[in-house]
Amino acid sequence: MTTQLSPHSGETISSELASFCSNLNYEDIPKNVIHRAKLHILDAFGIAVASSVQQYSRKTFRALEELSDLGDYPVIGFDDLAYREAAIMNGFLIHSLDYDDTHVAGVIHATASAIPSVLAASIKYQSNGRQSLMAYIAGIETSARVGMAAKGGFHKNGFHPTGLVGSFGSTLAAGIIANLSQLELIHAQGIVYSMASGNLEFLEEGAWTKRMHPGWAAGCALTAIGLAKHGFEGPLSPYEGRFGLYNTCVDKSVEIDYELATHSLGSDWEMLRVGIKPYPACHLTHACIDSALNLRKKYNLSAKNIKKIFARVHQESMPVISDPINEKRRPRSGYEAQFSLPYLIASAIVRGKVSLEDLNEDAFTEVQVLDLCDRIFCEPMQSSLYQKYFSGEIEIITTNDDVLVYKEEINQGADKRPLSEDKIINKFIDNAKLGLPLSEANKIVDKTMDFEKFENIVEYFRLFKN
Repeated sequence: MTTQLSPHSGETISSELASFCSNLNYEDIPKNVIHRAKLHILDAFGIAVASSVQQYSRKTFRALEELSDLGDYPVIGFDDLAYREAAIMNGFLIHSLDYDDTHVAGVIHATASAIPSVLAASIKYQSNGRQSLMAYIAGIETSARVGMAAKGGFHKNGFHPTGLVGSFGSTLAAGIIANLSQLELIHAQGIVYSMASGNLEFLEEGAWTKRMHPGWAAGCALTAIGLAKHGFEGPLSPYEGRFGLYNTCVDKSVEIDYELATHSLGSDWEMLRVGIKPYPACHLTHACIDSALNLRKKYNLSAKNIKKIFARVHQESMPVISDPINEKRRPRSGYEAQFSLPYLIASAIVRGKVSLEDLNEDAFTEVQVLDLCDRIFCEPMQSSLYQKYFSGEIEIITTNDDVLVYKEEINQGADKRPLSEDKIINKFIDNAKLGLPLSEANKIVDKTMDFEKFENIVEYFRLFKN
């Protein structure tokens, strides 16, 4: 059988991505991209600290510890683990609160899989901060593009691209650190395709499996680069091949845009389009949360003077955050609450905020909030900018029959509405102080913004050991 080439070139997608990663130099990356990458690393590790105090994180750590025993690779908030298990655990911690960054067009949590594999590989292969930053950015650039080409088709077919697509960017990023040749990087992508996974079945019960997806992607990446480094051969066309990623995992109703998988590599930086979350909830809900907060503030609304609320998002977002409506109105866990559009809107109206505290059991079972949930209805939004942005609209009918409408086409945190550096740092501090002294959290901010100066990545992890 001949290898199917990407329709837009004489090369396979894997060979173009490998070429980009093999030829990338730190000096090639614009300073604003590097600066932004540091803020995303800071954001990710603040979330990891906040996650480390959760019961589900302790249970996950104990399981991984039992599988591998202790090792020499640092884990945020816990003892060290073995090479792959440390990457799995750190990815779990970054993603488990669903507060981590998102590349909207790729529909992936980009950092949660890339940075754990990079940092584990950097310790193993003794790379410094500059090399780690370069590899991390390469991982974001490649994962984002692989996700973009599917145009939301992974979700439509029941897959979670953060785990599925993140495996490829993580592999390329870690492969740079391991100094794989271009051919070895091609094989590594084919190898990881046989391990890449992640599905949306967790939505049915609010199960914990989604939390594991980016860490699993990172662990698979480390396995793939190790095999490729020693000559193991993988399929050469894992993306566009007859049984490749797109033909197998994308919903058949979606027309794949193969050009997006490699577009403008090295000249147009997707790192700048990765959004940092303002709320600890599914990114698809954020525009509606902001819309509800805006109407609440403008009209001094409370639950008692609201007759009905109509929340509108793109049709393809509804199975994740609003269907089935009766179940979404009664989240049974903090995790289900993060994927419940009715609950998050009700919480915003009643409390004037959406924060980690609103994911506690006493919050998502509060009678006043649940009563408002019963008056919230979800509909498709006709003018959504999805997939480029996660648009949302709120229409409130008051008890006086006033009709109040607010629409947010571009969600807060997106490339055209990025969170300010001060907001990102404050978010880090708020998260990190759940597990670290405030003085140590402030020190980590300064050190992270000088990440390229680290000669040994273990030194960075040591900052979190207090």
